[in-house]
Parts: sequence; C-alpha cells; structure tokens
Amino acid sequence: MAVVNELDKKINNIEEALRELGVTETTLSAAEKETLDREGYVVLPGLIEPAWLEQLRQTYEELMAKEGAQAGIEVHQETGTRRLSDLVNKSEVFDRIYTHPKVLAAVYHVLGRDFKLSSLNGRDALPGFGHQGFHADWQGPFDGKFFSVVNSIWMLDDFTEENGATRVVPGHHRYPRQPKDQLADPLATHPEERLVLAPAGTVAVFNAHLWHGGTTNRSHNTRRVLHCFFTARENPQQLDQREYIRKKTFDRISPAARYILDVE
Repeated sequence: MAVVNELDKKINNIEEALRELGVTETTLSAAEKETLDREGYVVLPGLIEPAWLEQLRQTYEELMAKEGAQAGIEVHQETGTRRLSDLVNKSEVFDRIYTHPKVLAAVYHVLGRDFKLSSLNGRDALPGFGHQGFHADWQGPFDGKFFSVVNSIWMLDDFTEENGATRVVPGHHRYPRQPKDQLADPLATHPEERLVLAPAGTVAVFNAHLWHGGTTNRSHNTRRVLHCFFTARENPQQLDQREYIRKKTFDRISPAARYILDVE
C-alpha cells in the first residue's frame, strides 16, 4: 500500500482545512461570538505567548533594517509609518498567525463561507503620525448583512491612549454606507468611538466592514502591529499569494495552510 505524504494531502474545502488546523465549534466561545456579532470586534488577550512575541518583534525589526526604503512596497507605503508586506514568505515565525485556530474560527463565524488570506502586513506609526479617517476595509456593494472581509490586529506592543491605538465605532459593521459618505469629517472624533486598548500579545479580530482607523502616536516610541487580513474566497486578494509564493514557503507549510493562502 502506498504511503501518502502528509504534505501531499489534498484539502477540498474550508471546513476540511479548519479541521486540519484544529478549529472546532467551541474554539471561539459563545460569549466571544456574541461580542463579535454585536460590537463588530472581539479582543483575545494573550494569544501571542511571550517567547513567540519576542521572535515576532525581533524578526519585524530585522526585516525593517534589511528592506529599508523598500519595506512594504509589495502592497502599500505610507508617510509617517513603517510598513512591511508579504510576511508569509519572509519567515516561518509568521506561519502560526494566518493559521491560528482562534482567529480562523472568528473569521469563519463572520463570513460563514469559504475564505482565504488576503494579506499579512506590518505597520507602525512613527511619533506624531498615524491618524486615519474612519473607513471600512470593504469598498464593494454591501447590504449590511452579507460580510466579505475580516481583519485581525496582532499587537506586538501595548495599545495605549498615547501611542496610536486603533479606534472603532462599535456596531457600525452593519452600516451599508461608507464613513466618507455619511460623516462630515471622517478624521474627526465620533461620539460613539472606542479605543482598542490592550497589552502586547493581544489579538483583536474585527469584522472589517466595521468603521475603524488608527490614531496619532503621541508617544516617543513606535507601536508595532501585524495585520492578518482575510477575504471571502470569491474576492481578489490584497496581495496575490499565488504570484508571490516562494517554493521554500510552499514546501514548508501544510496543505491546510496552502488552502488558506489559496496557493494549492
């Protein structure tokens, strides 16, 4: 009888991929699901254990130093911020991010259908920069019910009132209109806005139709974050993973991970 190599297995659908990666009906608690439905986001403390957190920080800074002025160029560069892109291919330390069972369970809960990674990027606003207008991460048609994108914020540093923490307007993931079409000034403070404040090692998962934006870093230090962004499988990716996938990466990761990247 022929022996099937685990790396040669064929994954046929998202449910099978999730099972292979350890996702079950109870991976996300009932309370976490209810919060995600009601508020549009859920905060998951301690998802990045200390040793892994230090590895992520170290690799983040090594890539910044190595890439210099080209850092982030695969997707987006931004005045006043440091950016990284295509992190799937740049270190195996990032493999556990886009395959983390808790995050994948939240993505599936929001989308309820087949999905894939859209991009895995890094961003940190320099002191004095980082303020964004309220926006949603989906620009296409939206009926307030059928969601298409989910994002996750992996906090490599504490998120505080001073260092540019993300602001959200809870419940506004169901608004069919874009903030720019409804607000007189998307840059201004919203009366219902809330800062996502949490210690390093926390991950916040949010329905990316939610109105959100970065705030100004008023500290003297950087505030590093990784954005792991998912989209329904019928949509294009922010970074075409098939175009960018390196053989070294493909050979290293599991069939389920390849399915999440859509590179099989």
